[in-house]
Amino acid sequence: MSVEWINFLIFAGILAGIVVLATTVPAFKPYLRKAPLISFLLGISSGFPLTLLLATMTFWLSKEGIDKKTIGFAIGLTTPYTLKFLWAPLIDKTPLPMLTRMFGQRRGWLFLIQALLFVAIWQLGGSDPAHHLGTFAVWAIAVAFLSATQDIVIDAYRIEILSDEDMAHGTATNQFGYRTGNLLAGAGTVYLASAEGLGLGWATAYGLTAFCVLPAALAALWAGPGKFIDRYAEAQGMSAGQWLKETVINPFREFLGRQGAALILLFVLVYKIGDAMGQSMLNPMIVELGFADMDYISANKLWGFGALIIGSALGAPFILWLGMARALIISGLMMMFSNVMFMALAASGNEYWMLVAAVTTENLTSGIGLTVFTTYLSGLSSLAYTATQFALLSSFAAVARTWLAAPAGIAAEKMGWVGFWGFTIVAAVPGMLLLWILWRKGYVVSSVRQPSTEDDGHEAPAKA
Repeated sequence: MSVEWINFLIFAGILAGIVVLATTVPAFKPYLRKAPLISFLLGISSGFPLTLLLATMTFWLSKEGIDKKTIGFAIGLTTPYTLKFLWAPLIDKTPLPMLTRMFGQRRGWLFLIQALLFVAIWQLGGSDPAHHLGTFAVWAIAVAFLSATQDIVIDAYRIEILSDEDMAHGTATNQFGYRTGNLLAGAGTVYLASAEGLGLGWATAYGLTAFCVLPAALAALWAGPGKFIDRYAEAQGMSAGQWLKETVINPFREFLGRQGAALILLFVLVYKIGDAMGQSMLNPMIVELGFADMDYISANKLWGFGALIIGSALGAPFILWLGMARALIISGLMMMFSNVMFMALAASGNEYWMLVAAVTTENLTSGIGLTVFTTYLSGLSSLAYTATQFALLSSFAAVARTWLAAPAGIAAEKMGWVGFWGFTIVAAVPGMLLLWILWRKGYVVSSVRQPSTEDDGHEAPAKA
């Protein structure tokens, strides 16, 4: 029996096991409710563009012979993810002519952004980075801006449609969907483009992957307009100053007025830097070690995807069993030390099953950790300012992925692959120390989310 068939059977068994858990074990049954299923569909459309800009892009550029330093800094093209809090207030509160009236605030913006994103991805796929790197960069930035804006809308919409009792499981299914989008844009796009797959070329592969905007559109039609809160919806003749205060100033003032806000933002900034550095260089290492395209697809995407689904499924029960603070600490340590497996892979060279072991370990721990971390960020967002506050938090998280991890290519060249992966473990230590300080000071929220009060509500996060 071929490796591909073994992979398929194991993957099918994993999915079957998850279905059994969701129908029999009480802690897993909420995954089948309507709101978590909608959250899953939203996650697919949210997850695929970033994969096209990171994992698939770095693989593509490696195949085109672009050097590691350039690839490392090419990740800087995703800078809009780190700045999206700047325009989030406009997306949060500004209505669109006709679309808002027809579909509501969140869905109107979602449908507009998705149409533009679809076109930009088609253009990115046809930009030919080997000969027109500048054109490629322009379209990559356009895709990043539109994808980041789509995330502003989807994240706010997801938080607003999920009840408190569905928040943890809905966040987990959103991670399922996000990773499904990663799979489609990673293994799926590579398979469509690769000569070992369908051989359609990168332009057609990227163009077909652009249709992954559809799941979120269908989910939005199914879910309805959501619980968008406009505190000035019935105000007549609101002055420009009032609008500016409500739209731009109040969301940041409400969050920054909480006890421990600066420490929380610093933690969000550095928590995933080690993981981000490692992920930015994983695909270049796979190419340099000489793995075939189908090895990449089966190990890094199929096995890894199955492990991510299991890890994400465990995320919500993980929070319920341990509480938010302990869940963050334990999952953070698991993600931190999972990079030891990549040190072993770098030392062993082109060994397929070592690749599978490393990817499976990393994805299992990341599945748990990202579900816990995203639920934590969701809990920090007030329903009165959902889009802006979640955009602020996720922008800080994206800084580590985009800029603090950008020199990863230089580190890999200077240290070699074994030393580089050891360095990513050390880089994760500051985030864990900050998390311990937050826990000791009682700044890790245990409630699902901040209340949507009509006043400025300078509340400290609840103690865990």
